[in-house]
Parts: sequence; structure tokens; C-alpha cells
Amino acid sequence: MEHNILIIGGTGLVGKTIARILEKRNPHFNIFIGGRKGGKTDKDLKIDVTDPGSFKVISEKKINLIILSVNDKTDQVLRFAIDNSIDYLDITKPTPDLVKAYDVAKSSKVNNRIVFSSGWMGGIVPGLANTLSDGTEDIREIKLFVYYSIKDLAGESSAHFMAENVAVPFSHYKNDKPVSIRHFLNTEVFDFSFGIGKRSAYNFDVPDLYILNRVERVPDVSVKMTYNSKFITWLLGSFQYLRIFSILSLKERKMIFGSSGNGDQSVFEIVVKYKGKYRKLSLQSTKGQAELTALSAVLHTEELLRNPHENKVYFGHQLHEPLSLLAQLNAYETITINVTQ
Repeated sequence: MEHNILIIGGTGLVGKTIARILEKRNPHFNIFIGGRKGGKTDKDLKIDVTDPGSFKVISEKKINLIILSVNDKTDQVLRFAIDNSIDYLDITKPTPDLVKAYDVAKSSKVNNRIVFSSGWMGGIVPGLANTLSDGTEDIREIKLFVYYSIKDLAGESSAHFMAENVAVPFSHYKNDKPVSIRHFLNTEVFDFSFGIGKRSAYNFDVPDLYILNRVERVPDVSVKMTYNSKFITWLLGSFQYLRIFSILSLKERKMIFGSSGNGDQSVFEIVVKYKGKYRKLSLQSTKGQAELTALSAVLHTEELLRNPHENKVYFGHQLHEPLSLLAQLNAYETITINVTQ
């Protein structure tokens, strides 16, 4: 079967990285790039997620799988994929948009595979957490600690999300109940691996909070983040404590979160409480978060196209056997994974 894959948002940082990795690993795939401006070749398609009329070319090119790497706030692409029975993989949605899109998909009759992989680094955290236990039904608590470097290459979408939502409360989960919190408050000191050391980490919203509690039914779930700069970490916490973000304009908040470097490591650590003991998985991507997010999207794509999966709605980690996902990530040349107890 011929595989025609369309990456919408394929001209952005993560989209370009997905295309590079996917083409290198699967040279027989036909990869199309969708963007608002189109391009110079017949593989460059002019597609605007806000204009469903531009989707006609998707049918004309007989696309089998749409990879969405730009946030489609009104779910136009999702609805088109459902109506036309085209497989769909989304790696872009912040928590509120993910919940809304998930409801749309679950309430629709689907004759395709709908995959939401908007969790941290392409939705791999729940799958990796499952390698530390016999299954999430036995896990009582999951903590995710994120190390973010302002030197790392970063796309616009993550900066825009933080600018739009930094002053908006969100929920983590305690005793299976949502607890309203705000970004960059409630410090917790964590000893990061890979030579980073002890850092103060603060509240941070990622879709894994919703996925791990509402889908995987883990009672206690939290996410904390620290920056490579201790001063910036402290400053953002101070801004939130003093409610300065609430009085800044969106443009001013975008200036704060919009910085991007030339590349640096990305690290996250998963701490699982399982049968009264704590286990930790530490992952380092030396080429940064864009590379890791793109690789995760590629692994989901390969799994969808090579193995039988029934037509229904999935989260990315649900496509994989946890140990297989761990092994594929660990085999990538720029990723290191350590597991400790």
C-alpha cells in the first residue's frame, strides 16, 4: 500500500524536523508539506487550517495520514479527517484544546484512527511511566519534572501558549480530584540528572495532567518545570506571585516567552509511586525538545502504518507496547534514558 503522508505545519520547526526524520527512516513514504503559503514543488500544498476550502487538495493527493503540527483551534482538520476517513495524528494541542477535540472525536462515528499526541514531547510520558510498573492501574502517583533551556531551539506555538495561558489557572490532581493552581508557583526542589543538579521547580501545565488522571486513572498527578537559568526560574515565579502577568498585555507576555536559542539539551524525569516504592525514569535529548517531539511523532506514524490498529480514538502512548516504545527511544543516537529506584 502506498503511504501518502501530509504534515500540516510542515514549514515550522517541529514540522520540518518530523519530515527530516521520517524521510530518513522511511524513504519509500510520500511526504507532503502543508502550509499557508504553499511552495515550489508538487509536494508543497497550500493549506490553511482556518479555511476548510483549502482542504480539497488533501483528497486530490490521496493522503492516507495527516500529521498536524500546528494548532487547529476550531478542529477543522480533525472534522475533515473524520468525514473523509483519513488517519489523523495531532501533536500540538494545549490542554483546553485537547479536551475539546477529544470530545469531538469521541462523539463522532470514526472510520479511521484518530491519535492525540499533544502530551509532553509528543505524548510519550504515559507510555514511559508504564515501564516503571505493571500498568497504570497500580500507580498511585506520577510526578513529571521538566528541565527547559532557553538556549534550546523553540517554535512559536509553545511560546504563544505560555503567553496566552500563564495567568490562567489550571488543574493538577490530588486524590483523584482536580486542584486549581497557577504556573510558576508552589516550588519543589528536585535533583535533576545528567549533571544538572538540584533546582527549584514550579507548576507547569501540560496535557499529561489530564491524560494521566482522566484517561489512565492515576489519582495523584503533578508537573513541575525549571529553566536552565535559576534567575529566570525565580523571576517568573516572582512575576506570578505578584500577579504581574495579569496586567501585562499579550504582546508583552509573548516577548517574555518568545526567546529561542541555537540548541541545547532537553531533559525530563518521571517519578512513579508504585506499590509503596518510588521509581524514576530520566530522559535526555541532546538535540533538544524539537528533535524529541518530532521523533515521537515519527514513532507514532510508523506504528500506525506498519501494524494493525482498529479504527478508534487513541492517545499516542496507547499505540505502543511500553517496553517497545522505551527501546525505540533509547536506540536513537541523541537520546539517553536511565531508570533508577
